[in-house]
Amino acid sequence: MTGGEAIPPREVVASFAGLGVSAFTTTRIDGDYALAEPPATEAVDRWQELHRSFGDAAPRLVSARQVHGSRVVEHDGNWQGWRRIDGADGHIAPSPGTALAVTIADCVPVFFAHPDGVVALLHAGWRGTAGRIVSKALNQLEALGIDASGVRVHLGPAICGRCYEVGPDVFEQLTGWTTIRNRHVDLRALLAEQAKERGVAQVTASPHCTKCDNDRFFSHRAGDAGRQVAVIAALAGSTTRNS
Repeated sequence: MTGGEAIPPREVVASFAGLGVSAFTTTRIDGDYALAEPPATEAVDRWQELHRSFGDAAPRLVSARQVHGSRVVEHDGNWQGWRRIDGADGHIAPSPGTALAVTIADCVPVFFAHPDGVVALLHAGWRGTAGRIVSKALNQLEALGIDASGVRVHLGPAICGRCYEVGPDVFEQLTGWTTIRNRHVDLRALLAEQAKERGVAQVTASPHCTKCDNDRFFSHRAGDAGRQVAVIAALAGSTTRNS
């Protein structure tokens, strides 16, 4: 970051422009969205304000207690408010009006958007990447009639390959290669490869590393307990979405 540069409160996914979709990741300046047990009042207030900020365009907000797995949950539109489910790391909204959220601090937020108004959002650490959470989400989208070739995928701010070192066992689970020493791994590169293998044609990525850019983002490996939040919503009543 150059001297005097202001840090924006959100990094917006520009590649989804024209789809009637709001997609972004908050930055450190927007505050900590971590929900401990019991949750801090300040964090709950931030979540409630996030929900209110969408108004009638997305009267539903869903998040989860994340478990570094590969479970992806589909959410219908028959409710309102902020819902927090247990034990999931991915969300799909088949119709507009539901905002999906994951918390991150080095893991990868994986955004999916389709011109028909279907969106999805994943929290992908090394376990989710090894468990091919991207492929599982695409399977569920295909079951809804959404072909992978029409899906746009964006990989949000996360730890980069230079900063992310893993042990031999994790490296083998991620790459299939055997090693006897620690190695560096770029999770976003692996996730992009998984998406392209399934036929996704448009994959973009944030230029930011949460650890390199620790002045901008919370990073677990940099010692932060805080979390930013990644959010996506196909907005109800949008006139920019393709028919």
